[in-house]
Parts: sequence; structure tokens; C-alpha cells
Amino acid sequence: MGGGPATASRPAKMKVTFMKLSARNQLKGRIVEIRKGATTAHVRIDIGGQIVTASITTESADALKLAVGQTAYAIIKASSVMVGVD
Repeated sequence: MGGGPATASRPAKMKVTFMKLSARNQLKGRIVEIRKGATTAHVRIDIGGQIVTASITTESADALKLAVGQTAYAIIKASSVMVGVD
């Protein structure tokens, strides 16, 4: 998937890799807010009217070039899920 001529957005030797994940809960949405702190960024993703918040490193948020309005996936992999009721 790499190769091809260099462009302003893709350097000449950049290789594009697509990754498959074992996590089955991959929820597509749109970033509605990013709050960056010194070490942690909180990314809020709207998934069909429900907001999911992810806490990631600020370094990762910068490396991913996250922006409000961008399409993103909340990928959830957990060893346990709790249930609560009213």
C-alpha cells in the first residue's frame, strides 16, 4: 500500500498499513470534543447520539492528529463488563 509518488501529505517512503483487530466492539462515530492535559487527552466520540469518552496519552492524540469533526472508532476490549440497574 506504500510506494507511489510523494505528495504534500505523504512522504516518499511512507508505508501505509491497515491493521485488523481482535476487539469485536468497534464503534464508529465522530469526535465531538478533545480535552488535552499535560499527559492525558480525553476524546469524546458521538456514536449514534451516545457519547463514549476515551482517555489516551496526549502524545497518542497528537500522533493520530485527532480533530473535532473527524470520524473515529471507539474500540473496546475488556476482560469484564459490569451491569447496573436503577
